[in-house]
Amino acid sequence: MRIPDPALVVLVGAAGSGKSTWAAAHYRPTEVVSSDALRALVGSGTADLDASNDAFRILDQVVSGRTRRGLTVVVDTLGLDPERRAGWAALARSAGLATVAVVFDTPGATCRARNAARDRPVPASVLDMQLQRMRNIRTELEGEGWEVHVVGGEEAAALPTGSPTASAPKASSPTASSVTVRSAARPLPRVTSRSDGPRVMLQISRFPWGEDPLDWLRGVALAADEAGFAGLALMDHLIQIPQVGRAWEPIPEPWVTLGALAALPTDLMLGTLCTPATFRPAGVIAKAAATLDVLSGGRAFCGLGAGWWEREHSAYGMAFPATAGRLDELDAAAETLRALWAPGTKAYEGQRVSLPETTCYPRPVGSLPLIIGGGGERRTLRVAATWGDACNVQGDLEVVTHKTDVLRRHCDEVGRPHDEVEVTVLDVAVVGSDRDDTWARVERRRGRTKAAVYAARHHAAEVAAHRERHDRLFEAGVGTVFLALPDLAGARDVERVAALARR
Repeated sequence: MRIPDPALVVLVGAAGSGKSTWAAAHYRPTEVVSSDALRALVGSGTADLDASNDAFRILDQVVSGRTRRGLTVVVDTLGLDPERRAGWAALARSAGLATVAVVFDTPGATCRARNAARDRPVPASVLDMQLQRMRNIRTELEGEGWEVHVVGGEEAAALPTGSPTASAPKASSPTASSVTVRSAARPLPRVTSRSDGPRVMLQISRFPWGEDPLDWLRGVALAADEAGFAGLALMDHLIQIPQVGRAWEPIPEPWVTLGALAALPTDLMLGTLCTPATFRPAGVIAKAAATLDVLSGGRAFCGLGAGWWEREHSAYGMAFPATAGRLDELDAAAETLRALWAPGTKAYEGQRVSLPETTCYPRPVGSLPLIIGGGGERRTLRVAATWGDACNVQGDLEVVTHKTDVLRRHCDEVGRPHDEVEVTVLDVAVVGSDRDDTWARVERRRGRTKAAVYAARHHAAEVAAHRERHDRLFEAGVGTVFLALPDLAGARDVERVAALARR
């Protein structure tokens, strides 16, 4: 089964049905609020019924607090009281959370045996009434609007998504099974055998390299190659961006850095994601990318964007045109790169660019891939359709599917086959080894952002959930995922997510 996350999850079952064991196996202790545990906290023990009112007052407060913050809360009670369920559901729905009832269809004999083994068993007559109530509970819950999952108490149920984010599709969003599956996008040109078909590259956005920057870079690159990543992409910024770190943290010039990485014995594709057209004359970008391609034996790619951050332009004495002007520069730069990378040295007269000659040596080894970064539907995707081998967008499956449709319409208008322009996705993701580790990573990186918001924004989850999410993107026609780890510290983090690289 697939349980939405975050969600209000109410466990429903008779005493001894396995609710607490199941909750402990699949959720963090802080996500589970148990009436028995609260009776022990405010009374003499888990069976102290005199403490029930106080226990449920605290339970209701916990449910209210976590749902208001958009956090998963698992309610471990009998779950048989429709009035209590209605109150919890109202809190969750007002906060935009899914409401899930997990029903434990455990044989009565098993419940009675477990109950008898307790220090203070539930009276037999009470347990019988609970079991009788369970006979029609699913119909009752569905009538109240709950998403119902039924599990057996004798065996561990399937894990939830493993993600503290809303990983289950919204009702208005296409699910993995309802998305129109397109033919696989054409891989970027000149791929190695490792990269045939869908692939994952590692995007490096932070550089906590300590006293030996080159050794740190070498370690990350070799770990990425060993893990099976198809390539490495570097951000192109002059000041570290606030989405990643602090302004005084290192952010190296990418083309120089990629040149150093090209000397390593790897099969990694190497490039930027993305170089702003406003940073350098287009001809200089073309020269740098072609040189990297030659030095790496044909493994370079060039990500090109319009630029977006005014601060770094001002700090380095560069003009920062209005949006329309930057998009004009992007269009002209993409055309210039195409002209300078083409065979021959003849003059070029194009749509936005006029060059007296196209003398650019060394030439790229082959057809150097050009990735246009950004999802602007009127201009940026038009540039990608006209000049790009790929466009790079960011967003969930629904957003990516929509952007792909817009790109295809632009391809139709400029006369290019759809499979000539690959769709790639930048995926900034928190990846944990287990649920506790995932949330610890969220807490360390979220700053003043609410935990649930940060977790959802970064698809915080364990490896299996991310792999499943990437598979849905690939099924929808995405050719490459660029994976960025917001807490990347070094080679060990690359090794930790190796399962995401191998397809």
